[in-house]
Amino acid sequence: MVRAGAVGAHLPASGLDIFGDLKKMNKRQLYYQVLNFAMIVSSALMIWKGLIVLTGSESPIVVVLRDNGDIKFLTKGDNNEVDDRGLYKEGQNWLEKKDVVGRARGFLPYVGMVTIIMNDYPKFKYALLAVMGAYVLLKRES
Repeated sequence: MVRAGAVGAHLPASGLDIFGDLKKMNKRQLYYQVLNFAMIVSSALMIWKGLIVLTGSESPIVVVLRDNGDIKFLTKGDNNEVDDRGLYKEGQNWLEKKDVVGRARGFLPYVGMVTIIMNDYPKFKYALLAVMGAYVLLKRES
């Protein structure tokens, strides 16, 4: 039970005291939160693997930047350090729509910007993952 006025009273002036909150939890609550976090991570992995099976592709979701309607692609293998331009025709820097075998099954504009931002700013990615992990671990069930 939460007393009126007690919400947020345990927060220090410097911000969240994550380790203090973890120490206040009993072992059962802590195990439950860790298990909850593991279930979220495993669910995300199962969804990703399901998409791989459904699409028959190792990369079921890709980000394509469409600037002016003229669609061009730059490919890179999963285990390659550099892009695949060495495999293109002489003088060709980009693949065009006619060079790609396959089809798009969906289009979600601007959703891929999250992926681009996380790849361009890795510290942001790790900070976001830390905040989400802390939230899941510290969130208490009502």
